[in-house]
Amino acid sequence: MPRLIVAAGGGGDAVAAAMLDAALYGEDNGRAVILTYAWDRLLIDPVPGPRGPENFTGLEPITSAVWKVPAEAQPIAPAGSTLPRLAAELPHTFALIDPGHGVEGVTRQLEELVSHLEPESIDLLDVGGDVLARGDEPTLKSPLADALTLAACGQVNAPIRLLVAGPGLDGELPLADIRGMLGPVVHTLTANDVEPVRSVMEWHPSEATGMLVATARGVRGTCEVRDAGLPIPLTDEGPTVHEVDLDEALSRSELARAIMATATLNEVEALSREVCGFSEIDYERNKALWLKRQQGVQLDAESVLPKLDQFEAEARSRGVTHTTFRRLTEVLSLDGTQREALRQLLINSRPEQYTPPLWRISEGA
Repeated sequence: MPRLIVAAGGGGDAVAAAMLDAALYGEDNGRAVILTYAWDRLLIDPVPGPRGPENFTGLEPITSAVWKVPAEAQPIAPAGSTLPRLAAELPHTFALIDPGHGVEGVTRQLEELVSHLEPESIDLLDVGGDVLARGDEPTLKSPLADALTLAACGQVNAPIRLLVAGPGLDGELPLADIRGMLGPVVHTLTANDVEPVRSVMEWHPSEATGMLVATARGVRGTCEVRDAGLPIPLTDEGPTVHEVDLDEALSRSELARAIMATATLNEVEALSREVCGFSEIDYERNKALWLKRQQGVQLDAESVLPKLDQFEAEARSRGVTHTTFRRLTEVLSLDGTQREALRQLLINSRPEQYTPPLWRISEGA
């Protein structure tokens, strides 16, 4: 029997699921089916919101409502997705969460998958801990995907274990706010544990999972992330994986409870605006329009490195020790298509500052 891991928020949670599967099961790694969203940052997918099966070619049916994303699958332009490349580089089976039919649809997908696979275990995994949000926290930015999977898992007639890896690393909820909900430590990730995803993290844009990997490798300090420049502490708590009571998380989440009976993504969005005061897909829509109006910046050492020096001087003054390539891409006014070229340019120019998968802020003159 395979294992089933639900990546609560998609994106980097899917990579963390593969990493945790390897850490916990070792030689048996790869037997897990990872159920995840195709919902990437605008740096990867310029189309706001999550992708459904209609946005791909080459998917393979697992059940009537669940599709496998093989390496040969392709997102239909202009959409983008990291899932086919994950499927090509990792031994796991990646199955697509389709949120188009709200919580009712995701619940049906889960039920069909559980019935079909008869998994030996089911885990709901979130990196950072925003799955534990009430919904009214001022620092909360992206509760929708997590609330959807949490609500669906709460309605499935099967034992599901909720795991939070790297509490606080997503910059959504401070560790102090969720510490009381964290149960026992299931595992503390090590440098050996992250080796199976080492090549993936060379290109994958997830900041939270990137910091999870970095802390497992022993990196400590303060990492500045996102377009807003959030400072995230990199501490000994970073590589820990905690079990959390799923029913307690569900009773805490006002958004998850509110969307239980939704049958469309539009309904979920409307309730998110009502409960949280915003929809993250609205944010993506607005940012996508803003990005379209931006003019590209020439990418060469002569134009980039002086701007990098200025940013690093300012970052040092804020006590920042590390940052992500996503943050640097936006700070330097580059677009998502230039992220990988920027990464290569900086690593080639200043290899001593590359602390995989993060960028170490120079100590200055």
